[in-house]
Amino acid sequence: MHDINFIRDNPDLFDELLNKRFIDPKSNEIILLDKKKRDILTKSQELRAERKNLSSSFANLNDGDKVELQKKVQLIKNKIDELEKDISIIDEQLKNNLSSLPNLPHNDVPVGKDENSNKLIKQVGKIPSFSFTPKSHYELGENLEMIDFEQAGKVSGTRFVYLKKKIAQLERAIANFMLDKHTNEFGYTEINPPNLVRDAAAYGTGQLPKFSEDLFKTNTKHWLIPTAEVPLTNLVLDTIVSDKNLPLRYTAWTPCYRSEAGAAGRDTRGMIRQHQFSKVELVSITKENESEKELERMLSCATSILDDLKIPYQVILLSSGDMGFSAEKTYDIEVWLPGEGKYREISSCSNCNSFQARRMNARYKDSDQNKFVHTLNGSGLAVGRTLIAILENYQNEDGSISIPQVLKPYMGNLDKISK
Repeated sequence: MHDINFIRDNPDLFDELLNKRFIDPKSNEIILLDKKKRDILTKSQELRAERKNLSSSFANLNDGDKVELQKKVQLIKNKIDELEKDISIIDEQLKNNLSSLPNLPHNDVPVGKDENSNKLIKQVGKIPSFSFTPKSHYELGENLEMIDFEQAGKVSGTRFVYLKKKIAQLERAIANFMLDKHTNEFGYTEINPPNLVRDAAAYGTGQLPKFSEDLFKTNTKHWLIPTAEVPLTNLVLDTIVSDKNLPLRYTAWTPCYRSEAGAAGRDTRGMIRQHQFSKVELVSITKENESEKELERMLSCATSILDDLKIPYQVILLSSGDMGFSAEKTYDIEVWLPGEGKYREISSCSNCNSFQARRMNARYKDSDQNKFVHTLNGSGLAVGRTLIAILENYQNEDGSISIPQVLKPYMGNLDKISK
């Protein structure tokens, strides 16, 4: 949600920043609605004052004059009620306007319509060379009889999978390793959050109203979470946090559910794009002047997982047209997949500034003033895609999978997965 005061004071800058998101100017429309609302509020206040003055003289009047005065007061009340309805309508129009617009991009963000304008920040690790043609994760898993798309299709349809035996254990090992590292080394608090949320929570983080088609909804009007970002960030929904408690850092390993409504025909083979997958999520809640530094810290926490796993990756700064709706600035981490011969996204780390906090009414007390918190989120990492990266980067010619050194304690010191 955008700050109406900022728009009122900086209309040209607001439109300039929207233009970097390839959105037409909106300040004039918003300011006109805001002015209309304030004019009606002024009129309503004047009528309330008039009604109060008239009512104060009521006791000193004779019966006949009291009847006339009651009629005048009632007419004023009716006018006030009509004005309140008008204010309510304009409030809804303002809310719809403001909530439909994405966050404004940070000055560092490259301007561009899509991924072609993204900026490469760094590449880490050496791309592995094989003495054989590397297989895809789904070929490896199916040959080991530990990844089953066919039966999952019968049970649930496309974009679902059964993981079995040691590959199922490996997925759990990956998640436990990530949680242990983020909690023990980086100080995140582990949370086991709800997987179903109400409208207010999905609205607060920016999934609603614009992206409802990307979500699954239950017949109880709950939404299945697309990421743990939603319940974790909403831990500060409608709260005022003491500045002494900031930053708050949370992590959770949860299933995630996405309809992939816009992904028809994309990544139909394998586990890259599933309706159900799991992630270890990172969320930070900070003071307004600390979020930029926190984004760099979060990025470092996420990439450290790949450093420990010794899997090559690159970090990309997303362009203004490629960022998510709520983000002010986003880094993507892309991992090397030998089976595809290219880098694929495994995490996005975003600073949302006060954008989500305004929607959630999440504030902190700084001296005698309440300010909106800044919120950040990132994958630390997507567990399923990390599993894919391990299968493909650690594959052997005989189809077995070597276990990364840091995961061996989680796998009973197993050296490799084989038939």
